[in-house]
Amino acid sequence: MTRDLVLHDWVVAAIALASGGAAGLLLRALLKWLAKHAERTKWTGDDIIVDALRTLAPWAAVIAGAAVAATALPLTARVGGLVNQSLTALLIIFATFTAARVVAGLVQSVAQSRTGVAASATIFVNITRIVVLTMGVLVALETVGVSIAPLVTALGVGGLAVALALQDTLANLFAGVHILASKTVQPGDYIRLSSGEEGYVVDINWRNSVVRNLSNNLVIIPNGRLARTNMTNFTQPEAKLSLLVQAGVGYDSDLEHVERVTLDVVDGVMADIEGGVPDHEAKVRFHTFADSRINFTVILGVGEFSDQYRIKHEFIKRLHQRYREEGISIPAPTRTVSFRPEEDPRPAGSAVVPHQRDGSPIARTA
Repeated sequence: MTRDLVLHDWVVAAIALASGGAAGLLLRALLKWLAKHAERTKWTGDDIIVDALRTLAPWAAVIAGAAVAATALPLTARVGGLVNQSLTALLIIFATFTAARVVAGLVQSVAQSRTGVAASATIFVNITRIVVLTMGVLVALETVGVSIAPLVTALGVGGLAVALALQDTLANLFAGVHILASKTVQPGDYIRLSSGEEGYVVDINWRNSVVRNLSNNLVIIPNGRLARTNMTNFTQPEAKLSLLVQAGVGYDSDLEHVERVTLDVVDGVMADIEGGVPDHEAKVRFHTFADSRINFTVILGVGEFSDQYRIKHEFIKRLHQRYREEGISIPAPTRTVSFRPEEDPRPAGSAVVPHQRDGSPIARTA
């Protein structure tokens, strides 16, 4: 009779364990189907959640089946409690990693949606991931009977020592948090430092800010230095910029005609060239009577910082061609230099007497 009961318990445990495995496979297939539907939505958060659950849900089903199987077996109270604690701690660990993955993914998704670029500020992603993992590990330790109070105290004392040893690193960390929280710089912005470095902000991590310049090289700038230096952000408060191009025409030019022709060229460039702003109100401002021409400034609009080079290139080409067609001259600077011959101090008709190197005259022989 006892043998039949033991066999029955093992059969129940095997059935529970097999049921947990089957439920895990079923959940994995279901979540795979949900992932395909989540890809069709605009919100990226559902993709992150479903992708994380594809790892957690099957393992949770297997652990649940193992827990039921453990209750069905004739285990002692001590062994049964140890098994339950271990399975619970294992489930908490899986749930913690899944939660960290989901939270970090959602934070990254929010950062991308606000900046509008593919890159993100990984400093917030890393901080949230570390916080979630730390809390999950502490809960798991408490579940298996490990007191976390001494551990927290030790972490506090050790954290003070680490903070003293890593002052520069922590300064860069808090500087990066301050930069992002104040929204003075965001990934995707084009910035220029007073020291000369400039480019697109690719990422702001826990120590450095990564900037990609127009030559496609990465410039690594410590967050502390970025927070202290004078900086121009060409993307804030908006990415559109005004481009100033200097030009000049001859004094014999009809300035009303010059202005009309120039504005017509500007309108064509704004409408035809990528990076132009079609609704930009073109302006021409005459400002200087120079030596050989009248100088003026043409104000164009560009979509963002790097578009200015393409717009200026095309505008100068078209303006030069149009001025040639309209007969408008662009004179080059000229200088007139006159030379006055020096007067000879010797009396008229006097002969030139040759001298030696020491200044004495050379005696002539008959």
